[in-house]
Amino acid sequence: MYGVGFVMEQILAPHQQVRIKVLLGLENDPSGAGYNTLQSLIAIGSGGWTGKGFLNGTQTKLDFVPAQSTDYIFCTVGEEWGFLGTFLLMLAFGLLIGRIIWLAERQKDNFSRFYGYGVASIFFTHWVINIGMTIGLFPTVGIPLPFFSYGGSSLWGFTLLLFIFIKLDGERQNRLS
Repeated sequence: MYGVGFVMEQILAPHQQVRIKVLLGLENDPSGAGYNTLQSLIAIGSGGWTGKGFLNGTQTKLDFVPAQSTDYIFCTVGEEWGFLGTFLLMLAFGLLIGRIIWLAERQKDNFSRFYGYGVASIFFTHWVINIGMTIGLFPTVGIPLPFFSYGGSSLWGFTLLLFIFIKLDGERQNRLS
């Protein structure tokens, strides 16, 4: 209990303290630290079941949601494609991560197996934290959504992680024959 107070007061920067307090409901700051999350929730909620259509979202098109192409990309999907689109996105990520774990289980050597588990855990962590911060479950930390968030370095990083694992799996198949 004393460690939490020490970390909050001595280690975290003031803007980080405010983000955590807003997340926990200890402060209400809809025009400051809580603005992004509030606008994100409005955008997702306005999408309804089927969404407003591609590039027809009012919250995102009128730039009420800052960083909507990077950190808050999930709210753009939620507003434009609605519940069905977000469900399909979640299903696609779940299938991708499940497939990576399934391929990791098939690996014969420990390095390939552990690498596969590592790739799956990186994708899972980015997936959960990005969507969690978009819907207000986690503080905003700037974690990209794999293959969706705008940015070349994250796209390259996720692609290389996945392609190296695919190469390792291909080598497993060559060793068996």
